[in-house]
Amino acid sequence: MRNITLLDLYKHPHVQKYVKRSGMVHAISTAYHAYRLALKTGVDPDLATKAAFLHDIGHYTWYKNGHWDYDMYKENDIHAIKGAERAHRILVSLGEDRKNAKEIALAILLHTDSYLPAGSLNLNPLQQVVALADEADEEPGGSHHYRTISDTKAITMIKKLDEMVDEYHEEEKVKHSVS
Repeated sequence: MRNITLLDLYKHPHVQKYVKRSGMVHAISTAYHAYRLALKTGVDPDLATKAAFLHDIGHYTWYKNGHWDYDMYKENDIHAIKGAERAHRILVSLGEDRKNAKEIALAILLHTDSYLPAGSLNLNPLQQVVALADEADEEPGGSHHYRTISDTKAITMIKKLDEMVDEYHEEEKVKHSVS
């Protein structure tokens, strides 16, 4: 049984503010990619979809002369750091298991290495899933952050993904009860 759902997250006012700022379509699409990748790699799709949905919650905008400056953003970006903290606080406040909240926050922290000095990260499977899911939805120049969706369609897609995660967990329960 999941403590909180994607719909619970979606309805949270801070999630509304920050995820809409960074791109609701990108957040939902990345969560769907994460679900698919989680099934392939044996990662819990509940953790993967939550981390993917919230992965850009730390974004803020970089404008110069009234226009988005992608280069300035790339040069000064620390959204993964801010996002991990925001997501952890929101998850815990909604009642997420604290261990799960930490795992989700770490996956958000490590979904990109854009803020790190040169080198490679040794990611665990959940962290790999979130990073790959984000990459799967990226567009040149950050365009993926500007696709739009109505609230009605967003809710429909999130509910469907929640149903898919619930079905996965039900199937897992049945597998373990039969063995």
